Amino acid sequence: MAATDALSDGFFARLADACRRNDSLLCVGIDPQLDAVPDADLRSRTAGLVDATAAFACCFKPNYAFFEARGIPGLEALAATIAHVHGKGLPVILDAKRGDVASSAAAYARAAFEVWGADAVTLNPFLGSDSIEPFAACADRGMFLLCRTSNPGARDLQELSADGRMVYEHVAALATSWNRAGNVGLVVGATWPEELARVRKITPDQWILLPGVGTQGGDLEASLAAGLRPDGLGVVVTVSRAIAQAADPGAAARGFRDRINAARRGRARAATRTVAAAAPAVDASLVDEIALGLHALGAVRFGEFTLKSGKISPVYIDLRLLVSDPALMRIAARAMAGLLKGIPCDRIAAIPYGGLPIGQAVSLEAGLPLLYPRREVMDYGTRKAIEGAFAPGETVAVLDDLVTTGGSKLEAIAPLAEAGLVVRDVVVLVDRGQGGAEELAARGLRLHAVLTLEALLEALVRRGAVEAGTAATVRSALETG
Repeated sequence: MAATDALSDGFFARLADACRRNDSLLCVGIDPQLDAVPDADLRSRTAGLVDATAAFACCFKPNYAFFEARGIPGLEALAATIAHVHGKGLPVILDAKRGDVASSAAAYARAAFEVWGADAVTLNPFLGSDSIEPFAACADRGMFLLCRTSNPGARDLQELSADGRMVYEHVAALATSWNRAGNVGLVVGATWPEELARVRKITPDQWILLPGVGTQGGDLEASLAAGLRPDGLGVVVTVSRAIAQAADPGAAARGFRDRINAARRGRARAATRTVAAAAPAVDASLVDEIALGLHALGAVRFGEFTLKSGKISPVYIDLRLLVSDPALMRIAARAMAGLLKGIPCDRIAAIPYGGLPIGQAVSLEAGLPLLYPRREVMDYGTRKAIEGAFAPGETVAVLDDLVTTGGSKLEAIAPLAEAGLVVRDVVVLVDRGQGGAEELAARGLRLHAVLTLEALLEALVRRGAVEAGTAATVRSALETG
């Protein structure tokens, strides 16, 4: 879990939850043009926009200026719009670009968060830290500081050099130091991908609000490549007129959501390939020995099996049987310990229940201390969610027997991250090759496997334990399933 998402009830934690829930990094901007939307239609038009696009968005960003310009009716419509978005279970970023000091800044913070009920607000940081403090004091609310904005005139000030750094780079560095409550993000335009990459280098974890996509012509894919965190989050792409003024705003929002996700998935696949290329290789003879041993033990069987998901599979892998073969368990532990040599970690964490026996064997083989997250937290005794000794900030490699999809791994990692442990790597004995690596990579996690299902099949055919036709049938079924 990134540092900026650390507060479980903070804005960025709620934003991350909305991103995952809707599988979206799209922020729909609400900028009702004065000459296109009559005052009398304002509420219904903004409500209609929210209704049409909420399923494809992670948040909404009403522009305060377009409501304020209409006077009291406009401000009443703003309050109604924010309430309508909250009714969809999504957060609101109030685009107000506030920037003042002392009691004025405190009043602006009260207006944004208490009067209008916004979850976050955009701020102009050029008056310094005391203009930010009243907003930052609201630990459950967020703010995005103007850093490298998308307008052409941004160069006039933001690219001025001071002490060897441009002004926008100083803003990024200051935002990191002001982020004590984990509620400070930055605004960087999609029109400046190279500058965005510099900002991301200065502040690896903080969220970035990315305007300039759509009518301003920003480079979405290049900006996502520069700004996304390893967990596939950390960037919110805001699109306003290109959605609101489309003939079908819902279809337009879906199109932007899908385009963003295509870039995210492509980045995750590239990261997976990079990790696979860099991973230490497991000795081929060891792979053959493990594959043959698992087949002889009955831990790998071929036929027709109903999986937990309800799907029919031509192969069933039950690695829990390893506990009945100490010699094979020792070989598997040796192979997994070999993978761990290339992974920096202070401890290993085994996932109950299938990963626990393997985890203990690997702990003894590698000399690494073991801990594990409980599947059920007891309501008596110490009520610990994690068993074993550890200190927050330590790096942990997560171990399990098998990976199909990454869901169970992510569930097990959540309490580790909440306890302050850093998880970057997952090590398994067998990867079924059914999307687990890509799903984990999208969350910034690297998967390392002793053998894939394909390698297992190849070893069994090569050593005469399984006929080539059986292996071909398995491959075909898995590809079509």
